[in-house]
Amino acid sequence: MPEATVRRLPTYLRVLVELAERGVTRASSEELAVASGVNSAKIRKDLSYLGSYGTRGIGYDVAYLIHQIRRELGLTQDWPIVIVGAGNLGQALARYRGFAERGFRVVGLVDTDPGKVGREVDGLRVRPPEDLPAIVAEHRVAIGIIATPAAAAQEVADAMVAAGIRSILNFAPATLSVPPGVSVRKVDLAVELQILTYYEQRRAALAEVGAPVVGDDGTLGPDSVSAGA
Repeated sequence: MPEATVRRLPTYLRVLVELAERGVTRASSEELAVASGVNSAKIRKDLSYLGSYGTRGIGYDVAYLIHQIRRELGLTQDWPIVIVGAGNLGQALARYRGFAERGFRVVGLVDTDPGKVGREVDGLRVRPPEDLPAIVAEHRVAIGIIATPAAAAQEVADAMVAAGIRSILNFAPATLSVPPGVSVRKVDLAVELQILTYYEQRRAALAEVGAPVVGDDGTLGPDSVSAGA
């Protein structure tokens, strides 16, 4: 399955769960397109990788599609995760209810600061870094989250890999070096904001000349109507 398709599956899952909660049992690719912001042709192609093609005039079975996507994403089981870094970001992540709702369970919160070690955050006791291997072994943790300053990120990644963690979500503004077989996803909020300022600047420039505003996915943006598109 193409990586771009994998990146879109969580969006489809969120939309489908929202539909199911409203009692919707079937949805067309056009309805999914409106709700997800992905064009219907791309949705049909993405879902075809799951072996789901829908039925013309009837659409997709929402419950079955939720099951297919959850299975493909590995969400049919519980995933314990550990967070290293108990600052403001780490504590916010530890308290985030969305993890549990999506099949993730925070089982450990680690920090090097003696002033934080021993404190409780949402029922989790902050533990020192030397406890990381024991946490990973006890809960069979495969996913770790780095929420430390950039200067400490590589050392934390090394410790996670040594403890047996194979997948890392990195919130630190640093590029990590990891051995083959270890996956890293980076979340850089400053970079995302800088990308948004690019589109804001372009939107303003295009609005001045009355040109349609095109989004980064190639679709017409919400301002396109007022720009005469």
